[in-house]
Amino acid sequence: MRSVDNSSPSSPFASLGRSIFSFRREQVHSTGSNPDPELLDSALESFHQQVSARFLDLASAGDDELLSIAWIHKLLDAYICSYDEFRQILVGNKESTARRPMEQMVNEFFDKSVKALDICNAARDGIQKVRLWHKHLDIAMTALRSNHKTVVVGEAQFRRARKALVDLSLQLLEEKDTSSPVPVLSRMNRSFGRHSLVKDHHPSQVHRPPQRSGHSRSLSWSVSRSWSAVKQLQSITNGLVPPRGSEVIATNGLAIPLFTISFVQAFVLWVLVAAIPCQDRGVNISFLAPRTAPWAVPLMALHDRILEESKNRDRRNVNGLMKEIYQMERRMGHLTNLVDPAHFPLTDEQRDEVEHEVEELGRVSGALMNGLEPLEQQVREMFRRIANCRAEVLELLCRRKNSVD
Repeated sequence: MRSVDNSSPSSPFASLGRSIFSFRREQVHSTGSNPDPELLDSALESFHQQVSARFLDLASAGDDELLSIAWIHKLLDAYICSYDEFRQILVGNKESTARRPMEQMVNEFFDKSVKALDICNAARDGIQKVRLWHKHLDIAMTALRSNHKTVVVGEAQFRRARKALVDLSLQLLEEKDTSSPVPVLSRMNRSFGRHSLVKDHHPSQVHRPPQRSGHSRSLSWSVSRSWSAVKQLQSITNGLVPPRGSEVIATNGLAIPLFTISFVQAFVLWVLVAAIPCQDRGVNISFLAPRTAPWAVPLMALHDRILEESKNRDRRNVNGLMKEIYQMERRMGHLTNLVDPAHFPLTDEQRDEVEHEVEELGRVSGALMNGLEPLEQQVREMFRRIANCRAEVLELLCRRKNSVD
């Protein structure tokens, strides 16, 4: 992740001994349109402090925690909390939000949010793949363990365990060979929303006010064989640059939290694509982070660490950088060789190796069993937040436009 200096006088990110978000109040409120300038200042300051604190906490994770299911869940929670605060800022400052150039910037943001919904759908499908892999792993573990959780070394149990592990290996190989596109599950992509609700995803419809309902509705289309997670990310990050000083003033300061949530959203989506099996996934996406933004340092640190993880020799060919996926692939390969019936009966040394691998895979299996469903629910919640905020704010802009006309 590269960073941009933003030291020009016209940039709101010029530090000059100040926080990048502490621009001069008399400049920001020169339009006189905000009924409570101090309240807005307080909301903006609190928003960026909270975003910075959350990502500093995420960046403090050790190597054994980074990219684990628990850490990804924590990342999504940080995003959802930040997104809720961003929504409150927009809705709480309707006049400034609905006036140009903020109106155009908001429309562009929610245009890209449709692509974010597609990535949420793809990530949800990726989690379902991992759950399917876990079922095969669980079959093998059940075959090798008695009711007392000790390793059973009968030849019949070995055959059942080996078959489950070989089936799992074939699925993992197919996923690698068909990463772009994925033939089965991507075509089974289902929306998070209810099928009875009208879809609103066509580019020409992006700026139309969506109909509100009691349920979140899908704004995303089913993933096709040509769909690419990398291309979606590139489209989202394209043009992701800090606002100019004139834009900050013209938007009453709202351009800054809009840029912040845009950057945070792009980063979170990048992590999802890197960690979870997705169609045409990848990590080589460029970001331009303003060095003086309080959240830039932890985000850049996390980006660099994740990028380094992807370059490790034993991680290059895995089906996702999620820690549990890597551990599952590494352990199951060794165990598959150990439970070959040709080795039966086992020596004491081979039995000890089997017991060790079963114990290690048991830990991985437990993490998958306990973590995948909550993680999927968190991705669903991310989808709902984006979809509902998009509907609410675009409806706000439409009402404003109709009242002016």
